[in-house]
Amino acid sequence: TSYFGSVLPRDGLILDLMSSWRSHLPEDFPIEKLVGLGLNAVEMLENPQLDEAIIHDINANSVLPFANGTFDAVVITVSIQYIVSPVDVFRDVNRVLRKGGSLHVVYSNRMFSTKAIIIWKVLDDAQRAQLITSYFRHCGGWGPSHTLDIYDRQEPYADPVYVVTADKG
Repeated sequence: TSYFGSVLPRDGLILDLMSSWRSHLPEDFPIEKLVGLGLNAVEMLENPQLDEAIIHDINANSVLPFANGTFDAVVITVSIQYIVSPVDVFRDVNRVLRKGGSLHVVYSNRMFSTKAIIIWKVLDDAQRAQLITSYFRHCGGWGPSHTLDIYDRQEPYADPVYVVTADKG
Protein backbone atom coordinates (compact mmCIF):
# COMPACT_ATOMS: atom_id res chain seq x y z
CA THR A 1 0.00 0.00 0.00
CA SER A 2 1.07 3.63 -0.36
CA TYR A 3 1.04 3.81 3.44
CA PHE A 4 4.38 2.01 3.64
CA GLY A 5 6.05 4.43 1.25
CA SER A 6 5.40 7.24 3.70
CA VAL A 7 6.43 5.54 6.97
CA LEU A 8 9.16 2.99 6.34
CA PRO A 9 12.77 4.12 6.52
CA ARG A 10 14.29 4.56 3.09
CA ASP A 11 17.17 2.18 2.49
CA GLY A 12 16.37 0.40 5.75
CA LEU A 13 16.52 -3.22 6.81
CA ILE A 14 12.91 -4.43 6.99
CA LEU A 15 11.45 -7.67 8.41
CA ASP A 16 8.27 -8.97 6.79
CA LEU A 17 7.02 -11.07 9.71
CA MET A 18 4.69 -13.94 8.79
CA SER A 19 5.71 -13.43 5.19
CA SER A 20 4.14 -15.23 2.27
CA TRP A 21 3.92 -14.95 -1.51
CA ARG A 22 3.67 -11.10 -1.41
CA SER A 23 5.06 -8.46 0.92
CA HIS A 24 2.62 -5.66 -0.01
CA LEU A 25 5.35 -3.00 -0.03
CA PRO A 26 5.65 -0.55 -2.91
CA GLU A 27 7.67 -2.33 -5.59
CA ASP A 28 9.85 0.72 -6.25
CA PHE A 29 10.47 1.50 -2.58
CA PRO A 30 14.22 1.72 -1.86
CA ILE A 31 14.92 -0.94 0.75
CA GLU A 32 18.42 -2.00 1.77
CA LYS A 33 17.16 -5.52 2.43
CA LEU A 34 13.78 -7.18 2.93
CA VAL A 35 13.86 -10.32 5.07
CA GLY A 36 10.79 -12.54 5.15
CA LEU A 37 10.06 -14.84 8.06
CA GLY A 38 7.19 -17.26 7.61
CA LEU A 39 5.96 -20.84 7.48
CA ASN A 40 5.71 -21.67 3.80
CA ALA A 41 9.01 -21.93 1.92
CA VAL A 42 7.31 -22.41 -1.47
CA GLU A 43 5.21 -19.25 -1.07
CA MET A 44 8.17 -17.18 0.12
CA LEU A 45 10.26 -18.34 -2.83
CA GLU A 46 7.52 -16.91 -5.07
CA ASN A 47 7.78 -13.51 -3.33
CA PRO A 48 9.79 -11.32 -5.72
CA GLN A 49 10.51 -8.66 -3.09
CA LEU A 50 12.29 -10.82 -0.52
CA ASP A 51 16.06 -10.72 -0.39
CA GLU A 52 16.09 -13.51 2.17
CA ALA A 53 13.48 -16.03 3.38
CA ILE A 54 13.61 -17.72 6.77
CA ILE A 55 11.30 -20.56 7.79
CA HIS A 56 10.21 -20.15 11.41
CA ASP A 57 6.94 -20.86 13.24
CA ILE A 58 6.40 -18.02 15.71
CA ASN A 59 3.47 -19.91 17.23
CA ALA A 60 5.84 -22.72 18.20
CA ASN A 61 8.71 -20.38 19.18
CA SER A 62 8.10 -16.65 19.64
CA VAL A 63 11.84 -15.91 19.85
CA LEU A 64 12.90 -14.50 16.49
CA PRO A 65 16.18 -15.84 15.05
CA PHE A 66 17.87 -12.44 14.84
CA ALA A 67 20.32 -10.45 16.94
CA ASN A 68 19.22 -7.52 19.07
CA GLY A 69 18.76 -4.30 17.10
CA THR A 70 18.87 -5.87 13.64
CA PHE A 71 15.93 -4.18 11.87
CA ASP A 72 14.77 -0.64 11.16
CA ALA A 73 11.12 -1.71 10.85
CA VAL A 74 8.93 -4.80 11.09
CA VAL A 75 5.71 -5.32 9.16
CA ILE A 76 2.98 -7.85 9.90
CA THR A 77 0.49 -7.80 7.03
CA VAL A 78 -2.91 -9.50 7.30
CA SER A 79 -1.58 -12.18 9.66
CA ILE A 80 -1.89 -10.82 13.21
CA GLN A 81 -5.07 -12.87 13.74
CA TYR A 82 -3.07 -16.11 13.54
CA ILE A 83 -0.53 -15.36 16.30
CA VAL A 84 -1.31 -17.38 19.44
CA SER A 85 1.08 -15.49 21.79
CA PRO A 86 1.08 -11.96 20.37
CA VAL A 87 2.46 -10.23 23.48
CA ASP A 88 5.49 -12.54 23.42
CA VAL A 89 5.96 -11.89 19.70
CA PHE A 90 5.64 -8.10 20.12
CA ARG A 91 8.17 -8.23 22.98
CA ASP A 92 10.66 -10.06 20.75
CA VAL A 93 9.98 -7.78 17.79
CA ASN A 94 10.94 -4.91 20.09
CA ARG A 95 14.20 -6.72 20.86
CA VAL A 96 15.18 -7.14 17.18
CA LEU A 97 14.34 -3.51 16.30
CA ARG A 98 16.95 -0.78 16.35
CA LYS A 99 16.33 2.23 18.58
CA GLY A 100 13.58 4.28 16.96
CA GLY A 101 12.45 1.31 14.86
CA SER A 102 8.77 0.70 14.24
CA LEU A 103 6.25 -2.13 14.06
CA HIS A 104 3.37 -1.84 11.57
CA VAL A 105 0.45 -4.26 11.96
CA VAL A 106 -1.82 -4.20 8.91
CA TYR A 107 -5.16 -5.98 9.07
CA SER A 108 -8.50 -6.25 7.31
CA ASN A 109 -11.74 -8.07 8.02
CA ARG A 110 -10.70 -11.12 5.98
CA MET A 111 -9.28 -14.24 7.56
CA PHE A 112 -9.14 -17.99 7.47
CA SER A 113 -11.62 -18.46 10.31
CA THR A 114 -10.37 -21.97 11.06
CA LYS A 115 -6.89 -20.55 11.76
CA ALA A 116 -7.70 -17.24 13.48
CA ILE A 117 -7.62 -16.93 17.26
CA ILE A 118 -11.09 -16.95 18.80
CA ILE A 119 -11.09 -13.38 20.12
CA TRP A 120 -10.27 -12.01 16.64
CA LYS A 121 -13.38 -13.63 15.17
CA VAL A 122 -15.79 -11.98 17.63
CA LEU A 123 -14.43 -8.42 17.40
CA ASP A 124 -15.27 -5.70 14.89
CA ASP A 125 -12.55 -3.69 13.11
CA ALA A 126 -12.34 -0.95 15.78
CA GLN A 127 -12.15 -3.51 18.57
CA ARG A 128 -9.38 -5.31 16.68
CA ALA A 129 -7.37 -2.08 16.70
CA GLN A 130 -7.89 -1.88 20.46
CA LEU A 131 -6.74 -5.48 20.82
CA ILE A 132 -3.53 -4.80 18.86
CA THR A 133 -2.95 -1.66 20.93
CA SER A 134 -3.24 -3.79 24.06
CA TYR A 135 -0.49 -6.08 22.74
CA PHE A 136 1.87 -3.09 22.55
CA ARG A 137 0.90 -1.93 26.06
CA HIS A 138 1.15 -5.34 27.73
CA CYS A 139 4.66 -6.18 26.56
CA GLY A 140 6.19 -2.76 27.25
CA GLY A 141 9.02 -1.04 25.44
CA TRP A 142 6.81 0.76 22.92
CA GLY A 143 5.84 4.38 22.47
CA PRO A 144 2.20 5.33 21.92
CA SER A 145 0.44 3.33 19.22
CA HIS A 146 -1.52 4.91 16.39
CA THR A 147 -4.35 3.45 14.34
CA LEU A 148 -4.97 4.51 10.76
CA ASP A 149 -7.67 3.62 8.28
CA ILE A 150 -5.77 3.08 5.00
CA TYR A 151 -8.74 1.66 3.10
CA ASP A 152 -8.65 2.76 -0.55
CA ARG A 153 -12.25 3.79 -1.12
CA GLN A 154 -11.49 4.58 -4.77
CA GLU A 155 -11.18 0.86 -5.49
CA PRO A 156 -14.68 -0.58 -6.04
CA TYR A 157 -13.92 -4.02 -4.56
CA ALA A 158 -11.27 -3.14 -1.99
CA ASP A 159 -11.38 -4.58 1.50
CA PRO A 160 -11.24 -2.26 4.50
CA VAL A 161 -7.61 -2.03 5.63
CA TYR A 162 -6.23 -0.64 8.87
CA VAL A 163 -2.80 -0.33 10.46
CA VAL A 164 -1.78 -0.08 14.09
CA THR A 165 1.77 1.12 14.52
CA ALA A 166 4.18 2.04 17.31
CA ASP A 167 7.82 2.98 17.61
CA LYS A 168 10.28 1.24 19.88
CA GLY A 169 10.35 3.26 23.11
